[in-house]
Amino acid sequence: MKEIKRYLESRIGTYGFFFEDLKSGFVYGYNENVSMTAAGCMKLPIAVSLIKAVEDGKVDFLDKVKIKSEDKVYGTGIIHEFNEREYTVFELLVIMLIQSDNTAANKIIDILGMEKINQDILEMGLKNTKLNRKTTDERDNHTDVENLTSAYDLNLIWKHLYNGTFLNKDNGQMLIDILRRQQIKNKLALYLCDDLKYEISSKTGDKYGVENDTEFIQVPKGDFSFTVLSSGLPNSVYGTVTLAKCGKMMWDEVANNWH
Repeated sequence: MKEIKRYLESRIGTYGFFFEDLKSGFVYGYNENVSMTAAGCMKLPIAVSLIKAVEDGKVDFLDKVKIKSEDKVYGTGIIHEFNEREYTVFELLVIMLIQSDNTAANKIIDILGMEKINQDILEMGLKNTKLNRKTTDERDNHTDVENLTSAYDLNLIWKHLYNGTFLNKDNGQMLIDILRRQQIKNKLALYLCDDLKYEISSKTGDKYGVENDTEFIQVPKGDFSFTVLSSGLPNSVYGTVTLAKCGKMMWDEVANNWH
């Protein structure tokens, strides 16, 4: 993993990464506790908070929620392409995660309340993560307030899901399974073979100058979490290639040297 650190130190921008072998407990990080712009990765703790509310009986997955025209947020997702209609809470969860839908994310924030989500974030032990605002049109890159997270915090979420230590084990696995079907695997997983991509649960995030990805991999070699966050990038292609190379370097290390 030292090679990843040296590589990131040579690249334009600021980076943080964290790797963990969830079976052996081996960890390696670089700037892993630095708070950075979360972008779409913020949808991961939002999803955990929603499922926690379902476990606590405060929300039901089958509750119906109407999405009105004024609710729609452009950028990633698909809800903004449809007419006004009702969705179940579970449908909003899946659309938010698989298509990184901004409208669904904002409606879930409305359902739970920002304060409750941030309370759950603290209860999970995420010290560098905070939901400061709802998602906005991704064409607006000039907001002064950002949602924040760190590479360590995102990996800690995977660890909670894996161990059943915040959500119950079944719901943690359900979220892992949903994120395995996440359609945007063009960052850390870009250079990996297609068969391996199907074994990766992930959540990406990006905006101007930012490319993020966090992933959880369950394979015969073991169970691993890996996150790379970035900021100050010259352009999105530069960031995507950087993350893709990090993902390939990480997997080559596991494939060739892990026992």
